[in-house]
Amino acid sequence: MAATMKDIARRTGLGLATISSYFNGGNVREKNRIKIEEAIEELHYEVNEVARGLKTNATKTVGVVIPELNNVFCAEIISGMEDILRSHGYAAIVCDCRTDKKLEKEAVDFLTRKRVDGIINMPVDMTGAHLNEFQKTGKPIVLIDRMIQGISCDCVLVDNVNAAEKAVGMLVEQQIGLIGGPDEVFTARQRMLGYMKALKAHGIAVDEKLICHGDYTIQGGVQAVEELVKENPDMTAVFVTNYEMTMGAVIGLNEMGVSMPEEISLVGFDNLPFARACRPALTIVSQPTEKIARETAQIMLERLEGRDELPDHIVRKLQTDIFMGKSIRRQG
Repeated sequence: MAATMKDIARRTGLGLATISSYFNGGNVREKNRIKIEEAIEELHYEVNEVARGLKTNATKTVGVVIPELNNVFCAEIISGMEDILRSHGYAAIVCDCRTDKKLEKEAVDFLTRKRVDGIINMPVDMTGAHLNEFQKTGKPIVLIDRMIQGISCDCVLVDNVNAAEKAVGMLVEQQIGLIGGPDEVFTARQRMLGYMKALKAHGIAVDEKLICHGDYTIQGGVQAVEELVKENPDMTAVFVTNYEMTMGAVIGLNEMGVSMPEEISLVGFDNLPFARACRPALTIVSQPTEKIARETAQIMLERLEGRDELPDHIVRKLQTDIFMGKSIRRQG
């Protein structure tokens, strides 16, 4: 008689839930994984799902590669995607590449060896070189937040140009500084473009001294706002283009004793709970993380199901909202 999961449970002393989690790609302690795999070998246990997976080249797993797991924007999207994928029988393997191109490539290579059925990526390497080998498998790739030129795949984006243009438009009666992101990051370039468009639309000349590029970290926001205030004593407003730097800018202004909005008006990005907790409450651009997660997971599932009616490439561009706080000084 063929061995069953109950036989493995008896041999290892582990619960059926742990055994099931192992076979479904869930998180299992290393010592338990070793016990299970030893029992599988001893009992000559054959897993029908794996056998079918080897035949169909499907593992019911999706790889997710993101820049920073502790980034609120990334974490909210991952949680939403995992819920949807799990409800359709897919497990997610999440890799945090620490905003490092080398680690990003290593993560994609690891997922390729694991034979994941598709990869969802918020890319760091904007050349797309890390995805070249996986793309040769013909399996689906869905990019989040950032488009890569030269990579033919689906994308779920936010209309960052429009988001920045709306944010800066609320500050045009003031002298507006910008804390932008790294030049090589797609979202940073798009938000910079929105800043430029808003100034042009209101007949305001661009002053390079009012532009400072941060690194999308809290400390980067602190340093950027300190530099802008020091170099531009007449600056009366600042637009910060991501959440971590928004938090850093608030910290920097507090440490310098600069009051919002009396001395500096501020519009930031993301994390509504933080914006509401600040005093005064921050005005922020709010990205639709729940919708990004839903759209991304849905596109991946549609690709995995092989729907013939889908276009070659799907690009979804979502709109943002503005949460109105009290961090903008009233004019007049």
